[in-house]
Amino acid sequence: MPRPAVMTLSDEAVNRVCEIMSAQEPPLAGLKVGIKKGGCAGMEYTMAAVAEVDPKDEVVERDGARVFVDKMATLYLLGSRMDYEVTKFRAGFVFQNPNQVSACGCGESVELKAAG
Repeated sequence: MPRPAVMTLSDEAVNRVCEIMSAQEPPLAGLKVGIKKGGCAGMEYTMAAVAEVDPKDEVVERDGARVFVDKMATLYLLGSRMDYEVTKFRAGFVFQNPNQVSACGCGESVELKAAG
């Protein structure tokens, strides 16, 4: 039985990841998601375009979109859903994360606990 993915991708996230991957020449391997210490709540999500795969990363693939989850972030992102939203004032990836304890008022950083 296959192991469940670390996180899932919404339809909107899949479409945006595919757009980003194919906009580069040569096309990107995918996007890498991680976390780092910072911000007023303690942690921030990170995203980077990657040309080469790190075999230590978890891979989330759906309909041509490929997202790599940094091995150091796996326990903090377990069960998360990555979405892409466009509002009147911003567009970007957002995370619905069951491991999030709180977020700062500006929405730039979060407090996360490791999955149990």
